[in-house]
Amino acid sequence: MTDLSGRTVLVTGGSSGIGLAASERLAALGADLVLVARDPARLESAAAAVRSHSRSGTVSTLPCDLSSQAAVRALSAQVRERYPHLHVLVNNAGGVGRTRALTEDGIERTFAVNHLAPYLLTRLLLDRLKESAPARVITVSSEAHRHADLDLDDLGLARGYSIMKAYGRSKLANVLFTRELARRLAGTGVTANCLHPGTVATQIWSGAPTFVKPLLAVAKLFMLSPEEGALTLVHLASSPEVERLTGAYLEKERETEPAPRARDEALAQRLWEVSARLTGLDP
Repeated sequence: MTDLSGRTVLVTGGSSGIGLAASERLAALGADLVLVARDPARLESAAAAVRSHSRSGTVSTLPCDLSSQAAVRALSAQVRERYPHLHVLVNNAGGVGRTRALTEDGIERTFAVNHLAPYLLTRLLLDRLKESAPARVITVSSEAHRHADLDLDDLGLARGYSIMKAYGRSKLANVLFTRELARRLAGTGVTANCLHPGTVATQIWSGAPTFVKPLLAVAKLFMLSPEEGALTLVHLASSPEVERLTGAYLEKERETEPAPRARDEALAQRLWEVSARLTGLDP
């Protein structure tokens, strides 16, 4: 690890789970933390916990409902207004719904929160990241991407929705987005990597069907703690060993090969273009 004093780090989903655990570790390294989450009360509670670990940096909060593109745009505007530098952007927030639901933008909620929100936020903050280079973009994916497909004509699973299909698809999109982002950022001093944190006992599966919850309760006994799950994220955010690493997928702090579908360059480019259209950006 390295001294992060004077480095600004923004963490979405920073009020609980992996995001909170990682923020506490990064604060202990001296980083200035910006925590983003939906619930203001939980966000302030998390900020107090992170401050108790802080060595020298500041800890601030920005509430945001990442399912809303208008809210993501407002968040990016606040970041640009308040923070002259952004050295690390951590796209950690995620969720999954038991049943198919649409956001206010008419997009399936899991895909909107897990992929389109980090896509939109990252693109809106790219200029600030480039100005702050060397800088890093880190996106939390999952091994669930290995069993997923990506039908660009039915990204919202209007046909055949299931909780695992929706989650896996969004995590595959995370890897494809990371690899395409890294390609587009070549030579800018900004790197882009993603990771599988391990099977972690967090609240992400709180929306699972009722009949599954007893099984999850047993499974959690064998899962990693959020603190253990945060280790690879912290490694990517702070270690000098990965300063020049980009376009990679990591697990247990080591680079590993993602699924063949996640390495499809043509699919990554098409997903970028479709995501631009869905968020109203120039591809």
